[in-house]
Amino acid sequence: MRRTDRDQEFAEFVAAHRSALVSMGRLLTAGDQEWAEDLVQTTLTKLYVSWPRVRRAGNPVGYARTALTHAFVDETRRAYRRREVAAGGTGDDAFVAGDAGRTAGVLDGAPDVDLRRDVLAALAGLAPRQRAVVVLRHWLDLDVAETARLLDCSDGTVKSQNAKALAHLRDALGETAVPALPIPEEIR
Repeated sequence: MRRTDRDQEFAEFVAAHRSALVSMGRLLTAGDQEWAEDLVQTTLTKLYVSWPRVRRAGNPVGYARTALTHAFVDETRRAYRRREVAAGGTGDDAFVAGDAGRTAGVLDGAPDVDLRRDVLAALAGLAPRQRAVVVLRHWLDLDVAETARLLDCSDGTVKSQNAKALAHLRDALGETAVPALPIPEEIR
């Protein structure tokens, strides 16, 4: 494949999927637009460098989601990220104000600004891997096996992280926002 063909194909991929990746990044970062943009840029850079291999794999969107999730988890492990404390608030004020161009796709169907703010605050209270599990399982509707593959962990880890995360979200948002699910027979 010639470089110009590769560049054109990659540009088409970015045009088609960048906004969905930014929305996923916004959820992973609990509403931090700038951090989400940085994660997507890192992801797209890695994709561009590996584009021939990504194309051959046959699932560039899945590859991008994996790379974005890994970039998020890696970034949360950095010491400066753990020490950072917002001085005036959570940084969600711009998101809550509702810039439609920046927030399209994030929490689609959320009836009001207060619910968006509450969900993002609840997501921010989760550990990074729990947040990744919730985003992958419930916003992207991936199954346990695919989520485990993306996070490079076992199915059991995904299930336990998901249960802990949902319990936290239930406490933070209330039972009506995150209803308790019945426990299946095989787990009891």
